[in-house]
Amino acid sequence: MISTMMSQALTITSVMQFAEKVYPNQEIVSVTADNPGHRYTYKDAFQRTRQLANALNTLGLKQGDVIATMAWNDYRHLELYYAISCSGMVCHTINPRLFDEQIEYIVNHAEDQWLFIDPLFVPKLEALQDKLPNVKGFVVLTRAEKMPETSLKNVHCYESLIANESSDFEWPELDENAASALCYTSGTTGNPKGVVYSHRSTVLHCYASSLPDAFGLSRNDVIMPIVPMFHVNGWGIVYSAPMSGSKLVMPGPKMADGQTLTALINQEKITMSAGVPTVWLALLQYLEASVETIDSLERVTVGGAACPLSIFTTFKDKHGVDTEHAWGMTEMSPLGTYNKMSDADRTLPKDEFNKKLLRQGRPVFGVDIRVVDENGQALPWDGKSAGAVQVKGAFITERYHKLEGEFTQDGWFETGDVAYLDEESRMQITDRTKDIIKSGGEWISTIELENQVMNHPDVAEAAVIGVAHDKWTERPLLVTVLKEGHSLSAETLLAFLEGKVASWWIPNACEFVSELPHTATGKLDKKVIREQFKGYDWQE
Repeated sequence: MISTMMSQALTITSVMQFAEKVYPNQEIVSVTADNPGHRYTYKDAFQRTRQLANALNTLGLKQGDVIATMAWNDYRHLELYYAISCSGMVCHTINPRLFDEQIEYIVNHAEDQWLFIDPLFVPKLEALQDKLPNVKGFVVLTRAEKMPETSLKNVHCYESLIANESSDFEWPELDENAASALCYTSGTTGNPKGVVYSHRSTVLHCYASSLPDAFGLSRNDVIMPIVPMFHVNGWGIVYSAPMSGSKLVMPGPKMADGQTLTALINQEKITMSAGVPTVWLALLQYLEASVETIDSLERVTVGGAACPLSIFTTFKDKHGVDTEHAWGMTEMSPLGTYNKMSDADRTLPKDEFNKKLLRQGRPVFGVDIRVVDENGQALPWDGKSAGAVQVKGAFITERYHKLEGEFTQDGWFETGDVAYLDEESRMQITDRTKDIIKSGGEWISTIELENQVMNHPDVAEAAVIGVAHDKWTERPLLVTVLKEGHSLSAETLLAFLEGKVASWWIPNACEFVSELPHTATGKLDKKVIREQFKGYDWQE
């Protein structure tokens, strides 16, 4: 028997056209360098997107060409997302926090034709342009009166480029499996690796991430995505918000500024936001110092790194905000799991509730997860059997762009995470395979130690690394940043861990530093920390 159903390609174009038709008057608010309060509607946005599509044609670009962006979360970047992909081209979002050598590598590796850049990044591209032979020109994301003086060759002003273009454009019919976007990993263990998303994978991820047990978006939501749009499609929120009819608030370059975030939350009545733990720490520290409130905010999603319990409890106890853990990777579009607490969970004793609260959550639809032992055998979901996490699914990459990937013979992607899943299908990340410490033949979870340390009221940030030890092969070393104006001894901090973790887990020493290194995506850079403390003298 043959289905009687219509067949319609799952393309990003359909998301755009739906939002423009069904939610034309929903707002998009942006902070940009040339306008701290830009405001327009989905109808306005997609009209300008058609103008931009015409401009891309004027520049001589064609289907299959790769166009790079180096920009913040704002309305012009949103227009680029849709105009490039829906024209049949590939939108390559570049993380400006990468080292210059890495940016040079990925621009050339991706074979970018044009770069659309925020004014802030003009000097960076001026220094790099002679090393980018494939790049034909640059477009600065600003208006004519704010256009900077620059030595960039073949450079255009964005607003001038699109000003005289028609707002009529016939979007091409695209294969849903055609490439739509490209994002490179942060490259902490070598050159960054490119992941090429398709229209189909993007739309399916959009559906999955919008479900009630994930982001749970609706037209009643006002969403502020703080996760950068240059990293994994901004966690897909720039697609799921228009699909759901949600109002979008884009913080631009101020995404880590507590005062700006607080003002936006209160002015725009934001209900939901998403970002990495460092962003939430900055917001909470500002709120504590200013004694301001964020009454409209209902929930925040945290991902990208392990989140300490203190963030969850401070948000809830002081501001009535639910914090929800998510987990994923560039290779996964990125969402893999989401931790939505149920009404039944909220009846549990506090300690038991908190344990579940800290887990990374259940797999979202479209993602299959297994945990395997050292022999590659699948482990049970019993809440204790930890092993290497492998995934496969409809929006998970099956290879890297022009590179070999980290995949099993039967097609599962090796995430590099170590975890267990409990009887309720909730995943708990215990470590990275490269970060886990084996001391005296026993495994120690660095993530669990870091989470416990972060619960100390004087601690701003913490990292645990394994350092070679004559007797135990390696032992954990705690490296800590204290909150500004706070003091604490190493002995007191280590004693704080007693009774919270196994006694043999407690680090042998603690070192205080003014700051910890981070990757371009905001994660702790353990590679740099390990190098810094290589050959550490235990003084025992």
